[in-house]
Amino acid sequence: MAAVFEKLSLYFEYSFVRYALITGVLIALCSSLMGVTLVLKRFSFIGDGLSHVAFGAMAIAAILNISNDMLIIMPVTIICAVLLLMGGRNRKIKGDAAVAMISVGSLAIGYLVLNIFSTSSNLSGDVCSTLFGSTSILTLSSAEVWLSVALSAVVVILFILFYNKIFAVTFDESFAVATGTRAAAYNLLISVIIAVIIVLAMNLVGSLLISALVIFPALSSMRVFKSFKAVTISSAVFSVVCAVLGILVSILAGTPVGSTIVAIDIVGFLVFFAVGVATKRVKGA
Repeated sequence: MAAVFEKLSLYFEYSFVRYALITGVLIALCSSLMGVTLVLKRFSFIGDGLSHVAFGAMAIAAILNISNDMLIIMPVTIICAVLLLMGGRNRKIKGDAAVAMISVGSLAIGYLVLNIFSTSSNLSGDVCSTLFGSTSILTLSSAEVWLSVALSAVVVILFILFYNKIFAVTFDESFAVATGTRAAAYNLLISVIIAVIIVLAMNLVGSLLISALVIFPALSSMRVFKSFKAVTISSAVFSVVCAVLGILVSILAGTPVGSTIVAIDIVGFLVFFAVGVATKRVKGA
């Protein structure tokens, strides 16, 4: 054990490791906060769909040789998030089908565009890294870290400021509208926040694993806690702890960062599930 701590202390002398840990914690925190809302609104799969949209936008930015791909990825992802979350109920194509169409379509178009107009000699490596995560979280510049800090701070502040409204829209949107709450405005806010989180999370776990950051903390906490506030707090703690453990294990063992975090999320879910079952049996006894 002493050797492990000594190795970790050696790694933490490098700024890129500290940057990865800071960014990973912030992304995990933001994902967990909105994850509870998405799960309760039955939009769990939207993280996966939007991540594929971001992949398609990234492919277009790559072939256009745009150095700052955020200029394309962020607005495209936000627009799709708004269309999915706010317009799903009023369309002939309902929410889950719309998510599936956009998800598969964006992924296919992105990969097709990269194949036709490839500017890299390692296309398979680039695509695999983007989809499943890579060591990009360990090569972040200080500017990218500060951008993640700023956007994460905005997400957390907005969630805290509008907590009551988000709670009302999440549980009973019709009742919220009847009481004078501008549900459309808060759905728009939720859409923008989710899009920002998805774009940030691509560097951490990759496009195909983003849903895990959103779903597992919320579902795990719901096994043990019942109130919205308790689930939200537990989800945030769960997500941050799993992200820290995942990053540390990936550094020590040399495993992919994103996949390692998701694997620890799964273990955490099983633990919470067992605790929930045990608690129910104790109460029923």
